[in-house]
Amino acid sequence: MVRPVSDAELRIDPLTGAHVVVTPWRQQRPNLPAGQCPFCPGGLEAPGPYDVRHFANRWPALPDGRHEVVLHSPDHDASFPDLDEDQAARVVELWSARTAVLGERDDVAYVFVFENRGRAIGATIDHPHSQIMAFGTIPPIAEAELSAGPCTFCAEGDDDLLVIRHRGWQAAVPWAPSWPYELLISPLGHVADLPAAGQELRTGLGAMLVDALTRVQRLLGPDAPYMLWTHQRPAGGGEWPAAHLHLHLAPALRAPGVRRHLAAAEFGAGIFFDPVDPRQAAARLRSAAP
Repeated sequence: MVRPVSDAELRIDPLTGAHVVVTPWRQQRPNLPAGQCPFCPGGLEAPGPYDVRHFANRWPALPDGRHEVVLHSPDHDASFPDLDEDQAARVVELWSARTAVLGERDDVAYVFVFENRGRAIGATIDHPHSQIMAFGTIPPIAEAELSAGPCTFCAEGDDDLLVIRHRGWQAAVPWAPSWPYELLISPLGHVADLPAAGQELRTGLGAMLVDALTRVQRLLGPDAPYMLWTHQRPAGGGEWPAAHLHLHLAPALRAPGVRRHLAAAEFGAGIFFDPVDPRQAAARLRSAAP
């Protein structure tokens, strides 16, 4: 049974305006549990066979079924680079389907799809999975992007930062990356969200994720930890001219075996320091082609 989270509420830090949800029940969630993996077929969260699967998070950060887990494969060791394009496409299709369902709820303003991969990131179960949070308000970073003016992704980019164009998508290093070897993955056309992308373009996204994460592993080592998150149009439709569907891929290493740490300047001053030149990062990722 999903634990009650009636006490979960959004708090605003009066000093900084930071958004915080206090979730003390998550302190008790299992961390790398011994015995059978709960996400493998026959496990606690996957009692039967599956290709991809979603379910309500047993230790949710948001109440009322607004925090879900998505299993990418029944194979315990199959990270994104290990998936074939068909299986990757199934994952993206499930992300899209859940975005549509959750986005229809009256208590949902924004559907946020993300993956924390690797123990260095804090993943508590190794089995490949992502999560979906359906927020009651538009998160601050997504809101900042949506309020930035004309669509950044439709503007002409810097070819030195481009890593690959493939199947209607492109992956490029940001001009001002917060993370070494960070990638922005976006459709070439102006598409607002995953449901609006259509099946063909979503299939292309699965292929792009396999390609991009294979490059990251070739450059930074097998099982390199990373964070992946999706920004898309808020729930409820509406006119959001700057809502261009895209994904941020942020590897947690700055070199093979060397973790990229966030410390006082990043947290206390709100300024990121990237030790890798973005154009050099793009060149290295281009050379790591599968």
